[in-house]
Amino acid sequence: MQTYSPIMTVMQKAARKASRGLLRDFGEVENLQVSRKGPADFVSKADQKAEEVIYDVLAEARPGYGFLMEESGVREGTDKTHRFIVDPLDGTTNFLHGIPHFAISIALERNLEGTPELVAGLVYNPVTDEMFFAEAGKGAFLNDGRLGGADRRLRPTRRDLFDSSLFATGIPFLGRPGHARLLKELHRVMGASAGVRRLGAASLDLAWTAAGRYDGFWERGLAVWDIAAGVLIAREADMLVESLSGGDVMETGDIICTNEALMPRLKESVAFD
Repeated sequence: MQTYSPIMTVMQKAARKASRGLLRDFGEVENLQVSRKGPADFVSKADQKAEEVIYDVLAEARPGYGFLMEESGVREGTDKTHRFIVDPLDGTTNFLHGIPHFAISIALERNLEGTPELVAGLVYNPVTDEMFFAEAGKGAFLNDGRLGGADRRLRPTRRDLFDSSLFATGIPFLGRPGHARLLKELHRVMGASAGVRRLGAASLDLAWTAAGRYDGFWERGLAVWDIAAGVLIAREADMLVESLSGGDVMETGDIICTNEALMPRLKESVAFD
């Protein structure tokens, strides 16, 4: 049995505590109070409640740390070197339509010398009770509650043939640009691979790629809370994670993730002008 660090223990505690409310509301999804936050971008009371639960647990355990959260934005802390990056409900549209594919994403970022680095991250699907998690330099793991809570180390897919590889991506929703470009990307990838999936939760896409369920993933225009935990998990599983538009993927939100053998072909297929 793996021994978790204190910070990973409290992060998992926060995710599991918040998940209880999400599961209750998911069971009564038709009764949720929903408001519009933007075109086709919904936020529910469940989303907001989960974020407050996560904040309360983490702030109590690390009272000086800052926060960057999807719903409430930045909350400054007295410790300027650490901040939690939180998405309390990645896959909100799935959640509101009764689709059991959504996740809580929590990452911890440390900035000691002007260069931020991810030091811990988790992606938790309450419905399947799958906890994907990683700490810098310690590898990435999956704790599957359905299998007795045993931890399994995540390994990168070894597939090296593009025509037998399965990829994941995201589709821009109403009000977002990029539909025409994505159609070109899909044409290039679908015509040469085993297929492309779009399940609607980027954090789980990255975690599933780290777990070998997908052979690669790409998407553009993601927010930092969508990818922070997943980026660390994928990298700790020895996947390559880069920005499609150059620079730091945490800043651009344009992400590509796959193994070393498939990266050149996938990048050629989706990173064109």
